[in-house]
Amino acid sequence: MDSFRVVRLILIDCRIQAREEKILQSLSEQQKFGEPLPDFSLRTLNGEIASVASIVEKKKGAVVVVWSSTCSHCIRYDKYFNIFEESHPELGLLVVSSRHGEELDSVRRAASQRNLKFPIVHDPAGHVAGQWFTRQTPRAFLLDASRALLYRGAVDNYKYSDDPEYIPYLEPAVQQFLRGQPIEKPETASYGCAIQSVYYTLPKAL
Repeated sequence: MDSFRVVRLILIDCRIQAREEKILQSLSEQQKFGEPLPDFSLRTLNGEIASVASIVEKKKGAVVVVWSSTCSHCIRYDKYFNIFEESHPELGLLVVSSRHGEELDSVRRAASQRNLKFPIVHDPAGHVAGQWFTRQTPRAFLLDASRALLYRGAVDNYKYSDDPEYIPYLEPAVQQFLRGQPIEKPETASYGCAIQSVYYTLPKAL
């Protein structure tokens, strides 16, 4: 690899890191750790109403994930979230299909084809993503029983668990919370699929 290409890659990496830090700072100004996040009520794929308050009831806390049925990044975590409530009975789980324009039939079809067992609510207008300052899927939030924010960000560093460079983020935060310990890394930059594609906002040609 020539030196010009190496320098170019370094500059690109620096810009990406700077952009992630700017996003984290912006989000930090909107959401305060230790303060409750806004509640919401949405219908599940079965037509029932679910809210953050309902999933934390009689629980120590909950994980809420802003998600999309069509996002390849989200697909990687199907197994993890399918067994999450079994692995962590002290916590509730609610997955919010919040990608702009995502149709209910599409979400139901994905749930059936991928045998998804975790609770999903449908938010086609992306209201929850907007309220919770989320720009991409997946993005996870760990809350205590009063909806106070404890962790927000990625599930991991988007590497497979057998990769030497694999770093989990959400699971260590969950374990520390359940043990009553301070969360060592309460925030990470999440990355994935855009909540709202430019194709949804461009005006139609005359």
